[in-house]
Amino acid sequence: MTADHDPATGAEATTAVLGLGNVLQGDDALGPTVVAHLAARFTFDDTVQVEDLGTPGLDLHPHLAGRTALIMVDTVRADGPAGELRLYRKDDILRHGPPVRLGPHDPSFKEALLALQFAGGDPDEVLLVGVIPASTEASTDLSPPVAAAVEPAIAAVCEELARLGHPAEARAVPDAPHLWWRAPADGSG
Repeated sequence: MTADHDPATGAEATTAVLGLGNVLQGDDALGPTVVAHLAARFTFDDTVQVEDLGTPGLDLHPHLAGRTALIMVDTVRADGPAGELRLYRKDDILRHGPPVRLGPHDPSFKEALLALQFAGGDPDEVLLVGVIPASTEASTDLSPPVAAAVEPAIAAVCEELARLGHPAEARAVPDAPHLWWRAPADGSG
């Protein structure tokens, strides 16, 4: 499996920024929200792909294969206050064996990385930009603490891209983020 190619330039997207999460489960929409803001506010070189994966389950593996660098954005189960930003490198993620999972993200990001590692195709660089959720109950809104973590998560992604040699360039006129799952505040649509 290889990384995606840009049909316009033929460049291989060897670095991926991928958002994970269910946009209908409150704070679980963090990943899709962050990548929507990134796409609206920045441009990236042809070797960087920015994409909302939703909850890919078994379809996660192909999105990771063939990458040299990977930045994932998702909520994380961890001790700490809701909205706290956590950064995990590949060694941190793989340090402990995968737990038994029964949820919408199955198999987990960790399990997908382990499978790629076993096959010899895991990315050299991996960063999970995680935020501790307050609530993943049915809702299309982020909780206030997680909404406040969106900007720090964007900054962490941009910092990592710059470290990898792929600085994000701010758009002269940013677009509004396409948060298709959110109803307009005025109720018009």
